Amino acid sequence: MIYDPDKLKPVRYVTIDSREIKKSSLFIAIKGKKFDGHDFVRQAVKKGASAVMISEKKYSKFDDVNVPIITVKNTTRALGDVAKIWRKKLDANVIGITGSSGKTTVKDITAQLLSEKYRVNKTELNNNNHIGVPLTILRTNENHDVLVAELGTNHFGEIPYTAAILSPDIALITNIGDSHLEAFKNRKNVWNEKSSLFNETVNNKGKIILYYDDPIIREYHTKNVNKITFGFDKRTDINCKIKRYSNDGKPVLEFKYPGNKFEIESPLYGGQNAKNLLAAIAIAFESGLNRAHIIKGIKKLKMPKGRLNVFRLKNSLLIDDTYNANPDSTKAAMDLAGKIKSFKRKIIILGDMLELGKKKIKMHEELSKVIAENGIDEVYTIGSLMKYLDLKLSNEKIVHIHFTKRNSLKNFIREFDPANSVILVKGSRGMKMEEFVKIIKEKKL
Repeated sequence: MIYDPDKLKPVRYVTIDSREIKKSSLFIAIKGKKFDGHDFVRQAVKKGASAVMISEKKYSKFDDVNVPIITVKNTTRALGDVAKIWRKKLDANVIGITGSSGKTTVKDITAQLLSEKYRVNKTELNNNNHIGVPLTILRTNENHDVLVAELGTNHFGEIPYTAAILSPDIALITNIGDSHLEAFKNRKNVWNEKSSLFNETVNNKGKIILYYDDPIIREYHTKNVNKITFGFDKRTDINCKIKRYSNDGKPVLEFKYPGNKFEIESPLYGGQNAKNLLAAIAIAFESGLNRAHIIKGIKKLKMPKGRLNVFRLKNSLLIDDTYNANPDSTKAAMDLAGKIKSFKRKIIILGDMLELGKKKIKMHEELSKVIAENGIDEVYTIGSLMKYLDLKLSNEKIVHIHFTKRNSLKNFIREFDPANSVILVKGSRGMKMEEFVKIIKEKKL
């Protein structure tokens, strides 16, 4: 229902945040976990919103509002509906990226590469859910040639919902791993959720970028699929070879794709980022970039905050990989620490990997093998799950201490001397491991 429809004017902006109101904005009142947008309707109008969308159950509270009011049963669903309508009007090439890990990094690398040729909009930070994806679409306009959108999920049905709104022209799934297993239970269910991005793209007659090295993704078969493959396997359309690593852990990579071959030292650390870079190059190549564009874009790359950020301190090297953690990303971070030759001593500070379901204890214990394989000298852990890794390390000739209190670990870090070493800090978002990174930086080693 629209109240005062005669006063309704075209809107150029849609927002759910009253602080972002511009002239000709539609404010949609979303009820979240912490705030209810309906409490900010009058503030939005005062700031210049030309219309507001609210729950039909709340209408009686806004008799005094003097701009058109649109009432709906569910404002969150209505946000998605508005975004879906706007998506159909976009001329921009729309790229959708999901996966168990690496999706934010691939999204950011892809956007950087594509910006060498196109005007690009992308998902900001990790606003990749049922609210973030519609808002990203609505912030794309005639000033953009490309939209690079990230789709995330922690429960069934979220990717099918956001993928249907996004309707991608190109889609890529980074991998299928052990993430959000409390909801999905196993990798098969993770795949069933994530693959809906591919299904939507096929229905939209778009192109699939298929990661051939992942055995689950490789088995994706649908009739009349327009696809290319990428990976480290030589049989792929676009492939990569890690030629060697520099002393500080940067991979020197050789890329091959139809009619092109080039070698470059990646500015991004670790083997996992070699794969992430390859994924972005596959998208860039299929989006019309040439080798010169891609090489120029690679040289400008920087890692997002908290994702394998490497800091050269006075007498040590700090790896900040605190943004999040699952078994695959934690192993990849330890592999990087093991490959760095500049400093012989290897120290890791680990917090719990969360949302892993029934196998969470085993997955923490299994990290002991990776620690041994990478020649890690010292392991300091915190969290109710990491204590199982600490117990497992009792059988290894490795210095290890488990901390039950955050302040105890903080005080330990302030006092210990990690000079002439590589220090990796890693853990899930809820563990707030960035606090320990800050203390290490303050030591100015």
